[in-house]
Amino acid sequence: MSKKGRVLVAMSGGVDSSVTAVLLSERGYEVIGITMKTWDYSTSGGRDGKEVGCCSIESMNDARVVATKHGLTHFVVDIREEFGDWVIERFTNEYLSGRTPNPCVLCNTHIKWAALLQRADDLDCEYIATGHYANVRYDESLERYVLSRGLDRTKDQSYALWGLPQEHLARSIFPLGEYKKPEIREMAADFGLSVADKPDSYEICFIPDNDYPRFLKDHVDGLEEEVSGGTFVLSDGTVVGEHDGYPFYTVGQRRGLDLALGERVYVTAIDPKTNTITVGPREELMEQTLTAHEINLVKYPELEEERPAWGTIRYNDDGAGCLAWQPDDDTLKVAFSEPRRAITPGQSLVLYEDDDVLGGGWIHEVGHAESSTAAAASPAAA
Repeated sequence: MSKKGRVLVAMSGGVDSSVTAVLLSERGYEVIGITMKTWDYSTSGGRDGKEVGCCSIESMNDARVVATKHGLTHFVVDIREEFGDWVIERFTNEYLSGRTPNPCVLCNTHIKWAALLQRADDLDCEYIATGHYANVRYDESLERYVLSRGLDRTKDQSYALWGLPQEHLARSIFPLGEYKKPEIREMAADFGLSVADKPDSYEICFIPDNDYPRFLKDHVDGLEEEVSGGTFVLSDGTVVGEHDGYPFYTVGQRRGLDLALGERVYVTAIDPKTNTITVGPREELMEQTLTAHEINLVKYPELEEERPAWGTIRYNDDGAGCLAWQPDDDTLKVAFSEPRRAITPGQSLVLYEDDDVLGGGWIHEVGHAESSTAAAASPAAA
């Protein structure tokens, strides 16, 4: 084993993970590449049988070619059962509960890291590494591993990693966190990687056409008939139209409502019990407080007192200053210094202190988390 140790690198066949593997090898680690098949395209639908993305044969071959060219051991492992039983079920149930899930965060937190660490143990690897744009360090004064933003703020993926516990961060390496994306493509070209110009993939891996209503209809028997005939209502309860079913809409949505009300309206709330969707003008999307559950605190073990932070409520959200506090072991309450647009149940709340991730949780409720000092909340990061 090399002096720096053996590391298991998740290789999707894309440019980021390929550079991660070669870069760590160049730095003196003994690298073992692993490509995880998470989903079966024959059952996912949406692309007429054409495989694309991280689970396609083409991507697996791309990863194998990179590994072979650079003398790295490479394995393909099938985790479809591990992935499907949890991520797909949770994804579906969240929509059926009127919420909008983030499957990438779900996968990272509950499936991908556990699967990687299990295989790392089997292969005597001390570390695992991925191509995420983020950083992790051990803070001796806090005696904790701290996750922080990547240098490239346009590609930063710390938002998707807030759920990783300390024991997982302790064994994680994110070598791309200190680079910007153009540098990674230049590095890939210098390494002679065939994937240097490969486009980034943005779709949900198990929904290659990005059509989640189609996916839900295909995977929940009788769903379309069960939820049809629901009503659109205004905030005062006035019925203004019918919709196709509450699971097929999300808070903040404007397009596809087919409502002629004389002004632009947006989905402001979803009630799965009555199959009603509340719509209203943009200002009715503005909320200032939220409650999150299933939390994970990263930088500090607890947030008993109100703490200034920078709160983000979706991927690529610029965020805003807020006060955050922890009323019990599995709850975070947040009061923003100004109203935020379309705070959406099911999405992740991630709190930052400068570039460090304080922690996060799943947004469960909007409103009812007022802080007496919310108006004085000052940004902890910009």
